[in-house]
Amino acid sequence: MTTTVDVLVVGGGHAGCEASLAAARLGMRTLLVTGSIDRIAAMSCNPAIGGVGKGHLVKELDVLGGEMGRIADDTGIHFRTLNESRGPAVRATRCQSDMDRYAAAMKRVITTTPNLRVRQDDVVGIVVEDGQVAGVTTRHGEVLRAHSVILTTGTFLGGLLHRGADQQPGGRAGEAPAAGLSSSLAAHGLTLGRLKTGTCPRLDARTIAMDTLEEQRPDVPAPRFSLDSGPVPSLPQISCRLTRTTLATHRVITDAVAAGRSPLFNGSIDGRGPRYCPSLEDKVVRFADKASHLIFLEPHGLDTFEIYPNGLSTSLPPDVQLAFLRTIPGLEHVEVTRWGYAVEYDFVVPTQLWPSLQTRAIGGLFCAGQLNGTTGYEEAAIQGLLAGINATRLLQHQAPVVVRRDEGYLGVLVDDLVSKGTDEPYRMFTSRAEHRLVLREDNVAARLLPLADEIGLASLARRQRAREFEARVEQEVRWLRETRIVASDATNAMLTAAQTSPLTETTRAETLLKRPQVALSLVYALAGRQDVPDPALAFRVEVESTYGGFLERAQKEVARERALDDESLPEAIFQRLLSSTNRLPGISNEVREKLLRLRPQTLGQASRVSGITPAAIGLLAVEARRLRAGGGG
Repeated sequence: MTTTVDVLVVGGGHAGCEASLAAARLGMRTLLVTGSIDRIAAMSCNPAIGGVGKGHLVKELDVLGGEMGRIADDTGIHFRTLNESRGPAVRATRCQSDMDRYAAAMKRVITTTPNLRVRQDDVVGIVVEDGQVAGVTTRHGEVLRAHSVILTTGTFLGGLLHRGADQQPGGRAGEAPAAGLSSSLAAHGLTLGRLKTGTCPRLDARTIAMDTLEEQRPDVPAPRFSLDSGPVPSLPQISCRLTRTTLATHRVITDAVAAGRSPLFNGSIDGRGPRYCPSLEDKVVRFADKASHLIFLEPHGLDTFEIYPNGLSTSLPPDVQLAFLRTIPGLEHVEVTRWGYAVEYDFVVPTQLWPSLQTRAIGGLFCAGQLNGTTGYEEAAIQGLLAGINATRLLQHQAPVVVRRDEGYLGVLVDDLVSKGTDEPYRMFTSRAEHRLVLREDNVAARLLPLADEIGLASLARRQRAREFEARVEQEVRWLRETRIVASDATNAMLTAAQTSPLTETTRAETLLKRPQVALSLVYALAGRQDVPDPALAFRVEVESTYGGFLERAQKEVARERALDDESLPEAIFQRLLSSTNRLPGISNEVREKLLRLRPQTLGQASRVSGITPAAIGLLAVEARRLRAGGGG
């Protein structure tokens, strides 16, 4: 007898793990189907979690109840805060992970979570009945029935690996692609595109002159992703090394490109690659004026000698890879353990999705991760979390979770995908957010704790820790506003030592903290306090106090934009756009076609669609209000 599950997740990568855990923990009978149980949560590219924009996503995922941040903390071997010398909006946490320990830890969580079963098989098609997904078919001819299906196939959908002239089917090296699923999705009305990504060769650390290269030490104290993690990393912390390409490196590559040996330039690869993380040969050709490119030598883990040379992604032939590697300082005698390659794959054009990540064409079918045109573990994981939550809420007849652009980078990510689409692998950056001063790493809990309470996925203990932290922030900010620092010889001596002007009158502690030379610890010392907060709390208090005016202005701008997002577009508007006799006047054919194709749900979403003019938004606003006033939507 065929068993029907509530939620079926296809793919055991970072999106699939978060999707299946979210659904199971919210009470759904969940089945995770993956091509290889042994490769669950594999880090198929770089051995790291976080980064600029990406670290923000991991912390948001953690507050909402995801698993990635906690496991990254437990298996990290090199933690750093990026952009520490810059403003608070762009500071971000990143950690080098022990690749094998990360995957093993996530697999352990997957296989021990109640309501969650795992099946090793290949899904080759979806089953649709009366416009609703009803399950999937497998390579072995089995039909697995489900009330909701989440596709998280990563780069496996029609995957094709490129290494020089060598081409072979695969989602990643050594693993077969998902064959047949692309045609099944297309047959059911979904439009697919083609993208490309790649990875670096892996190097033998024993053949690298590490002592000759610049050392990059981990931060002490280590920044953390998860509210569940303690201040001290669980594993020993190790250093990375830095090196650079040379003009000789570039000559090897340009000669290979000129000889037609690069799949990226000889026409072998059709899919477009990530503009912000290009292959080395793309960087050398595109930035021909640059004499070198920085390379980070990142260890795979504590129990292996393999090194990931971050910045050397390539699809050149093996002999060319070895030739250019040996022109790089420290790598003159390097040996390669695994060759780099590029992978082309199919993706679902994401403008076919609702903001819940459910497909518009097929009820109950969700897509998440690289299948939606993104790149990176972090972007995939948080999409998986959202899809798992919303697949559950759909079955529970609850409204889907939709995060606003001013609430989280998750909102920016999803809105960009469903409103604008992408023609290259989408990578999160802080620059994509118009309100990035509001969307900082340090205030994630303040932004998303109400939503976390509503969803109920994060543990009570995790949410309580967030509340306690926020209460302490509020207490310290209030103390700064209420405390006065008296002008005295002792006070002025300390200020002079800090290279800032002395006081001539009693001054509020908050005002004093706004001086660039004055840190929170100095303010506490001036007030005679000994209980200096931990670094995370101190940083947050400093930001809230010193950027108070900027934050107030940002919140006013947020309020204005929310007014557009709060205005829904009635279905009757789209019916008028479809009409041949009663069309909306003043709407051009281009705008009409985009509105009908994307079906934005609010004026705000419509305003972010490329090519929708302010004049068109004004016309839509007038019509929406007229329809609501007349009971038409």
